[in-house]
Amino acid sequence: MLRSPRALLLDFGGVLADAPRQPPAPPDLVRRLSQIVAGTVPAEQIAADLGKGARAYALWRDDVGRTGEPVELPHAEVWADFVTRTWPQPSRDAVEREATPLAYAWTWRPEWEVRPGIADALHAAANEGLPMAVVSNTLCGAAHRDFLAAAGLSGLFAAEFYSDEAGPRKPNPRLAQLAADAVGVPIGDCWFVGDSVHRDIACARRAGTGAAILMRSPRTDREAPHPDLEPDARVEDGHGLLALLHQSRGTGERSSART
Repeated sequence: MLRSPRALLLDFGGVLADAPRQPPAPPDLVRRLSQIVAGTVPAEQIAADLGKGARAYALWRDDVGRTGEPVELPHAEVWADFVTRTWPQPSRDAVEREATPLAYAWTWRPEWEVRPGIADALHAAANEGLPMAVVSNTLCGAAHRDFLAAAGLSGLFAAEFYSDEAGPRKPNPRLAQLAADAVGVPIGDCWFVGDSVHRDIACARRAGTGAAILMRSPRTDREAPHPDLEPDARVEDGHGLLALLHQSRGTGERSSART
């Protein structure tokens, strides 16, 4: 049976929110970029470069995640390195000046929805006095903050840590440690809940959290197996997390939470 946590550290996409894949070149973003560069780059090229940039940034994230202590790139560097490399210099400069609001627009997804059972699990944890923090890799944490605020969940979190704001990227254990420090609970007394073995479970193990909980999402199913990492428990959604919290209080076996 898992030892009861004194705090929860939770990923955003795949745990707090369903995060369907974003089209690499949303039409609104293409139009916005076209306006920013005053038409000096054709819309077709903008769309194509956004698609290439999204793929290149994803590969970079995978590569850096295999290093010891990965850190996030600044917004301006993401645009310059992955999207605008072949654009005229004045156009590149114009995008750099708007790098952060553009990163927000590229991150925001109107399809985001709170995952089933998450609101109940968060409220139950709050009622039990468990401090909670968000620990998320993202191009723009402000978009995640705004979604949680609109969903009425922000007030349940003592802190929110996003890689673009804090610097470290999971599986860098520093991101989890920052969150544990912020909620005032030793990392060994925290549960870490995420949907990626390679990033979340690896981060939890490196940081020394009390338990590493894998919540299944479409990304979980797309990941290659990791022979050296195994979560302490697996749950399907917020309902499963709530059941696991109850079980940790002594009313069930850990194996019943596995899928």
